[in-house]
Amino acid sequence: MADTDKPLLIKRYASRRLYNTETSDYVTLEDIAGFIRAGREVQIVDLKSGDDLTRQYLLQIVAEHEAKGENVLPINVLTDLVRSYTTEMQSVVPQFLAASFEMLRDGQSKMMENLTKIPNPMAAMPGFEAMRKQQEVFMQAFMGGIPGWGASGPAKEDTPAEAASKDDELAQIKKQLAELQKKLSKL
Repeated sequence: MADTDKPLLIKRYASRRLYNTETSDYVTLEDIAGFIRAGREVQIVDLKSGDDLTRQYLLQIVAEHEAKGENVLPINVLTDLVRSYTTEMQSVVPQFLAASFEMLRDGQSKMMENLTKIPNPMAAMPGFEAMRKQQEVFMQAFMGGIPGWGASGPAKEDTPAEAASKDDELAQIKKQLAELQKKLSKL
């Protein structure tokens, strides 16, 4: 039985083939990516020199995914990373990136915890009620002229008081949507 607390040791042979020391078989970069997605830490070392090649291979995995069109890193982030190698920011960037990804992981795990605690996970999302109301208003406007929609059939002309009430409700929904967009942009 493999000890999943320790990193999975992968040895690179002179032929550049990668060897999984736990299962005694050769693996590909995609296999290694699968181990990592499954939550396993990996360490890749050169058999002959003992050099740690993990960083090199992880970057290669990222580069291959980016080349396939699975773009995760925006151009401006990649540009900033390249730029950081030639500035005094080089010492700050690794800590910043590590802290950012730690916050992302914490946020994801908290969100998953919340999703399992409530009967309708979507209802707990900030701004969900505003989005629901906005969809309702849209559907009423869209379906209002179709006979058989709702109890009254085709849409009737609103009284000035009803129109003002709908305008207020729409303004409130727009305000809530703007607040939601601000919160999302902060994330």
